[in-house]
Amino acid sequence: MLEAGVNTDDTRLRGILEGVSTIAVLGIKAGDADDAFRVPRYMQGRGYRILPVNPKLDAVLGERVAPALANVAEPIDLVNVFRAPRFLPGHVDEILALSPRPKAVWMQLGVRDDAQAERLEAAGIEVVQDRCILVEHRRLVAEQRDAPSDPAPRRS
Repeated sequence: MLEAGVNTDDTRLRGILEGVSTIAVLGIKAGDADDAFRVPRYMQGRGYRILPVNPKLDAVLGERVAPALANVAEPIDLVNVFRAPRFLPGHVDEILALSPRPKAVWMQLGVRDDAQAERLEAAGIEVVQDRCILVEHRRLVAEQRDAPSDPAPRRS
């Protein structure tokens, strides 16, 4: 039975965000104006280890860039996807070939493919589609950390 007043989707998203520390960013970019740069920079600034993946870049955010997920030298907790949906079948093949596999795959705004999400979920990987990780982090995690733990006492 669900607890009254609890948004299970928010609870699930918060659990993903609080349960990972390394994020491979598939399709990261190097331009300040690109969401595929600004979003990972925000997450890096919040303590997440960013593992950039893009065959066209050498370095970004102070990190060497891997040309593909298979070339990432450390375990990945979450894959953050900044790639068009038409590329997802190949990327899901890459993700499923990883060992160990990531806990979650987060597809950014505009990135959705229900069939590929089902493949990932069947392999035990949590999936978030068509949502911005920065927006959800600010809403669910950063606001919670910035909120005072105890309200100020009232004056009589």
